[in-house]
Amino acid sequence: MAGGGPRYEKFERDVVEPEQFLLDERKERIDRVVSQRTRNFTVVLDRLEDNFNMAAVLRTCESMGVQEVHVVINPDAPFIPNSRVAQGCDKWLDVHLYKTFAECREHLKGQGFSLYASALREGATSLYSLRFDTKFAMVFGNERFGVSDDVLSGVDGTFWVPMKGFSQSLNISAAASASISRAIAWRDEHLGGSGDLTPDEAQALRERFYLLGVKQRKRLVKATQR
Repeated sequence: MAGGGPRYEKFERDVVEPEQFLLDERKERIDRVVSQRTRNFTVVLDRLEDNFNMAAVLRTCESMGVQEVHVVINPDAPFIPNSRVAQGCDKWLDVHLYKTFAECREHLKGQGFSLYASALREGATSLYSLRFDTKFAMVFGNERFGVSDDVLSGVDGTFWVPMKGFSQSLNISAAASASISRAIAWRDEHLGGSGDLTPDEAQALRERFYLLGVKQRKRLVKATQR
C-alpha cells in the first residue's frame, strides 16, 4: 500500500496534466490540504486484527493531516481496512507495511524518530505531557493484547490517555483518535501549524493529489495514450 493506497495510479506529467480538469475550488482545497500535511509526526499500528479499527485509524490520520502510517502486519489478520469505514481515505496516504516491529523500528529510527507506545503501565507519561516538536511516532497495539513485548522493549517510552470516568481503557481507534488529535493540536499551538513538507515534497504530493482528484482518471490516462 505504500505510495498512496491501492487505488493510486502512477503517471507521467507529459501524458496528462490533471490540474486542467479540476475546478479552481478543488485545486485550492488540495493546496490547502498539502500545506497542512506532516511527515514528522506519524503513527504505527502493531498487529491489529479488526478491519474496522484499521480503517478508522487511517481515516483519523488522513483527516488530521498525518501523511504516513506504518503497519506491522498481524500474520493471522491481513491488513485490509474496511472500505465502508475508510471511505477511500487510504488513497491519500502513504501506508508502509512491515513483517516485524524490528523492521519498522529500524526504518523510523533511521529517519530520526522517537517512538512512544500507548500503554497503561507504571512509568508511562501522560499524553498531555508529551511534546511534538521533533520527529515523533505513536505506536498503538492489538485490540486484545495491546502492544507486544517487542514494542515495549524497543520504544523510547510509553504514554497513556488520561480519563475522567470509571472506564480505564479505550478502544484502539478511540485512543488513536484522541492521541493524534492532541498531537496535531499541540503542533498547531506551539509550532504555528502542523504542516512540515519541504517545497519539493509538497509539489510532488500536490501533483499526486491533483490526479487523484480527477474522477475517471483511469479512462483519462488511457485515452491520452491511444
